[in-house]
Amino acid sequence: MAWNDERVELLKKFWAEGLSASQIASKMGGVTRNAVIGKVHRLGLSGRAAPATPQRGRSYEHELEEAAGEFADAPVSKSIVPEPEFIAPIVLDTGDKATVATLKNNMCKWPIGDPARDDFHFCGQGAPTGKSYCAYHARLAFQPAPAKRPERRVEVAQIGVRRAG
Repeated sequence: MAWNDERVELLKKFWAEGLSASQIASKMGGVTRNAVIGKVHRLGLSGRAAPATPQRGRSYEHELEEAAGEFADAPVSKSIVPEPEFIAPIVLDTGDKATVATLKNNMCKWPIGDPARDDFHFCGQGAPTGKSYCAYHARLAFQPAPAKRPERRVEVAQIGVRRAG
């Protein structure tokens, strides 16, 4: 689509009325939003109808008071997270080391040492059927996700209450 003088004037009119590039593109037809933006830029059309005066936001203190009011009477529940089951570390004697050549199904495939060195080996302890690691190394490999932090709004409200008090 070529920008002829008639279409450029129409673009200028819509732009002065404060229409968005998407609205102008749909009204003109046959032109994309990005084409409108590019043409506006090349024409240097920076002056627009005055934007609506932004509403004055509420004060920070008001936000704190409101947030503190929401949570002031809320019961605080403390959940007790049970301590994970302790699994003692495995002490390997020299006979339990497994190499790539000796590794079989149901053996722990946890690498021990530096693969570039001659003493590199795998744990070799028994692993549950279908699993790659023994119980000890599975606990190391698959750690639970950390608990989510409480919402920031609660923390801000508590700080505001302390400052106001």
